[in-house]
Amino acid sequence: MTNSLFIGADISLKSNQICVMNFDQKVFFNLKFPNTPEGCDNAIERIKILYDAFGFEKIIVVCEATGVYSFHFANYFSSNVILNNCNTEVYSINAHDSEKYRKSFNDIEKTDPSDAEVLADFARVGRTRNLHPFKGAQYLALQRLTRLRFHLGQNLAREKLYVLSNIYLGFSGLIIADKDEKPFSDMFSTTSCEVLDYFESLDQIINTPIDELTDFIADTGKNRFKNPSNNAKLLTKAVRASYRLDKISYDGITVAIASSINVIKCLEKEIKNIDEAILNTVKGLSPDAYKILLSIRGIGPVYAAGILAELGSVEFFDNDSSIAKYAGLYWNRSQSGNSEKENKKFSRHSNKYLRYYLVEATASCFKFGFPFISDYYHKKYDEVPKHKHKRALVLSARKLVRLIDGLLRKNQLYQQID
Repeated sequence: MTNSLFIGADISLKSNQICVMNFDQKVFFNLKFPNTPEGCDNAIERIKILYDAFGFEKIIVVCEATGVYSFHFANYFSSNVILNNCNTEVYSINAHDSEKYRKSFNDIEKTDPSDAEVLADFARVGRTRNLHPFKGAQYLALQRLTRLRFHLGQNLAREKLYVLSNIYLGFSGLIIADKDEKPFSDMFSTTSCEVLDYFESLDQIINTPIDELTDFIADTGKNRFKNPSNNAKLLTKAVRASYRLDKISYDGITVAIASSINVIKCLEKEIKNIDEAILNTVKGLSPDAYKILLSIRGIGPVYAAGILAELGSVEFFDNDSSIAKYAGLYWNRSQSGNSEKENKKFSRHSNKYLRYYLVEATASCFKFGFPFISDYYHKKYDEVPKHKHKRALVLSARKLVRLIDGLLRKNQLYQQID
């Protein structure tokens, strides 16, 4: 470490502020370069001159993981032939970690040069010792797809929550009906959406003969309903239990509902297309790890791909606790005297995408009755009076991390022990 060259890079859209120092904190230069291949080549040329002139043995480069901006820089420096011959390691760190380290400096200004110097010093004091060098290039394509799926899923959930308010205004009986009194088990099923989109008012549904309404439900449901006439009767019952509005109100609400349903259909179609693209992309990437994840009952191809895209290789982490911390599935202790808080928030300064896929995979494992998860979920569910489901699900996700870590390190499929 004492004979290493430490480089901090503060990255923005158009430029990279690069600070280069040695172990004695001597800053050789702290300059701004264009955020282009030519700009990076210029910086690398200057770094190589220093490396040869002073006989350094190693180069450590640190930048912040600032979304897509940092990727090109980290990838360019980690794959550069000149730097690879100089024993170079490139680290893309969590911005929260560098911000915490910045607080150790007294009255430091918040400028690009000072940010770059803080990152170089972050490397100088050995903060990268427990981190893993940048290896993201081979996972970029899969990661872009899995993160897009996360984005579309979030938008779909928001749109469904939003349209429920309009459905309540126009069709309140459908929302307030008990579970066994609802005409459709899924509010956003194809048939339910067709009913909301086709009929312009509640009176139109009431005035439609029950036989025609039954045929409509059977046709839109592609004859999958066991008793469509019963669904038609429940639908008319829900209509009678709804508030009536004037025609002007119905016109606006109907248009709003129809627009939201179109958006929901579009998002669902795009998610289906992205799922197919994910499956095609993941096939040639870590085939053994992919098969291991699929061997766990409840983890399907998409969730397995999402976990792999964010996790990379399990060898990047020391143990399952490191993976859990990276995913934000850990809780800092809050203790004072003899008392310790039971309600603790889990960390938000982590990989939200990995956390999403792990939690969703856990929910799927529970749904499919995977004993390793379902038994533990029920145990944790019964322990507290508040936040029962959320707490049990997240704690079960932490347990799933332990299982995934063990299987991947041993390179073996999961086998159920009876």
